[in-house]
Amino acid sequence: MAVALSPPRILPSGDAAITVEFSRTIDDNANRRVLALDKLVTAEALPAVTETVPTYRSLLVHYDPLQIDFEALGAKLTELALKPLPEAKAVRRWRIPVAYGGENGIDLEDVAKALDISPEEVVRRHVAGDYKVAMIGFTPGWSYLSGLPSEMQMSRRQNPRLLTPAGTISIGGIQTGVQCLAGPSGWHLLGRTAVRTYQLGRDPTFLLEPGDAITFTAVDEQTFKEQDRAAEAGEFVAELIPS
Repeated sequence: MAVALSPPRILPSGDAAITVEFSRTIDDNANRRVLALDKLVTAEALPAVTETVPTYRSLLVHYDPLQIDFEALGAKLTELALKPLPEAKAVRRWRIPVAYGGENGIDLEDVAKALDISPEEVVRRHVAGDYKVAMIGFTPGWSYLSGLPSEMQMSRRQNPRLLTPAGTISIGGIQTGVQCLAGPSGWHLLGRTAVRTYQLGRDPTFLLEPGDAITFTAVDEQTFKEQDRAAEAGEFVAELIPS
């Protein structure tokens, strides 16, 4: 028997976008509804809709207000959002190699101290996690993952860094993330991956998609350097695990 779904909040975002909000907190169930609605909107191919942007808890829908007004589109999105969720299907699972610690993960020792465990145990717990790409944003290819083990969750840094390396694997709050490009971050840096989640000139330009499953595996420094050279040449370093 299908469970009745609660209607989302329909919020204006300027004069040409609507936010369909399923929750006010990070929530896996809300994220599942976001991704389901995103697929439904795409399948409907509404001529007025120009772009959709899924997040942890809401879907941003850009539209042409000359073709449809806020009330009409809001009603249509609510109708779609209340459709029963599809049965869970096999998802793509990626194995992403990570060089933990040292200059690649400058916060690993501090995280270990904060959690009162060894750096090796931090790595073991992080690798043991079962993660899902909940959303992509902030900078191109920046992948926000749910599924961080509860014993690994900790507040973000009090003083964010203005620049962190490309490929950083980090944790912050209840999340872990794959950072593609160099940029600022207030998260704790555990390691780096050679995987380019975003690479111009490559097909596909974006490697990961919301809904993908992620497994991390630890590699040594030499392997990281070899993989980094291969990834720079456009090779796939992440491995698709057969479902």
